[in-house]
Amino acid sequence: MHKFKIVSGANDQFRVQFLYNSEIMVWSENYKAKSSAQNCIDSMKKNTPGAPLADLSKGKEGSGYRWEIVEAKNGEFFNRFVASNGETMVRSETYTTKVNAIKCAESVSSNCLGAPTEDET
Repeated sequence: MHKFKIVSGANDQFRVQFLYNSEIMVWSENYKAKSSAQNCIDSMKKNTPGAPLADLSKGKEGSGYRWEIVEAKNGEFFNRFVASNGETMVRSETYTTKVNAIKCAESVSSNCLGAPTEDET
């Protein structure tokens, strides 16, 4: 089952996670207000379905809401969902293959719209 979680972050802040069963697929930065974490979830539900994918490891650029595939310094890959203002909303762990980073982004996009939110704060 896919779901969002709002969890406690450092310094009394809040963080968003998107999970499949108990596996965290992507997570956000810390937010000072819980309402900002909820806004992140609402924006993802609105903007990730059908969002384009820009493969930065191949020099592709993107604009607007988009997924980016990034090559890490160790040669592995991760994805991040970027808002239209260029700010990263969520990112994934690193994967040994680019295909798995892409599959993660596609899974979040196709499963977040109907995903419930659990508030664990």
